[in-house]
Amino acid sequence: MADFIPSEAAPDANSSGGGLDELIITKIESPTPNDAPPTDSAEPAPTLSKNALKKLRKAERFVEYKKERRAREKEAKKLKKSIAAEKRAAEDVAEGDQGGKKAKKLKQDPFKARIVVDLGFDELMIEKEIQSLCSQLLYTYSSNRNAVHPFTSLLFTSLNGNTRKRLDRLGDASYMRWRGNVQWWEDGFEKLWTNEAVKQPGTDELKEGGEVERAAKESVVYLSADAGEELSELKEGETYIIGGICDKNRYKNLCEDKAKELSIRSAQLPIGKYLAEMKTRKVLTVNQVFDILVHWTESRDWAGAFADVVPKRKFKDINEKKVEEGAGDSNGDAKVEAEPQLEDTVVVKEEGPEFHYWS
Repeated sequence: MADFIPSEAAPDANSSGGGLDELIITKIESPTPNDAPPTDSAEPAPTLSKNALKKLRKAERFVEYKKERRAREKEAKKLKKSIAAEKRAAEDVAEGDQGGKKAKKLKQDPFKARIVVDLGFDELMIEKEIQSLCSQLLYTYSSNRNAVHPFTSLLFTSLNGNTRKRLDRLGDASYMRWRGNVQWWEDGFEKLWTNEAVKQPGTDELKEGGEVERAAKESVVYLSADAGEELSELKEGETYIIGGICDKNRYKNLCEDKAKELSIRSAQLPIGKYLAEMKTRKVLTVNQVFDILVHWTESRDWAGAFADVVPKRKFKDINEKKVEEGAGDSNGDAKVEAEPQLEDTVVVKEEGPEFHYWS
């Protein structure tokens, strides 16, 4: 509605200046409903009572507590496993012996070949990876001690830096008391085919050429996933080198490049042939590689060795590999699903996150 207000005071009705018809009227518009300020017609969000808030916070704390507890349990399990391996290595207790008594001596028939673990990658690993590597070395020693056909010689070369410091702290340097034909060199494995003296940890003395079991250069094989040659069998009299590094696959071609630099043979395990169905990258730990080799000496069967050693979780369910007829390649073979990338965890592969044993 409109209000009318005179623009100036109305003249007296008796005055001669005119009547009401001379009155100037000004119209002032009242605001319309559209011009009115908006009002919030939405209902206010309901607020939780103090009791409900208390229950909600308690539930959130419980979820966080469960996450922390699972993480602690996982760490404790890894630590327990590592300690058990150290105990077995230090005391030669058979794996799985609950009583802690010395295992009965196995009737062993050694496989006359040597395994070398090349520890010359110390500066490429962080502390956590070095700890995992040292645990893998303990598992390796324990596996050879308890094998039916153990390798006649275990040699660990280029023992220096943080890897050596870590081993020195385990069981008061129990690795130096490992039994059997186990050797540790501060020098690199390339002295295997020379007549040079070799420096061993824990002593200032040098072992002269005649005191060291040498190997012909042509009999040395460096295991590398990047090698063009595939290993079909192990041969007695040969030396097989495993790259001792836990790098989560950060570094490529390390072992292959080292073999080329030293002009020695390199070969890869037939992992692609027998583990094509693996759903993860074909990455194994040092001790898993060793276990595959030692299982092969017992069965002469790569498929069986891989099946016994590689964790079952790495394989796809056989039903997942089936495809519709005609969905394969030009030869009619079903295509294997692309391998998904693992999270940068870890990985260690102990049976946890996987670590790259070769590069």
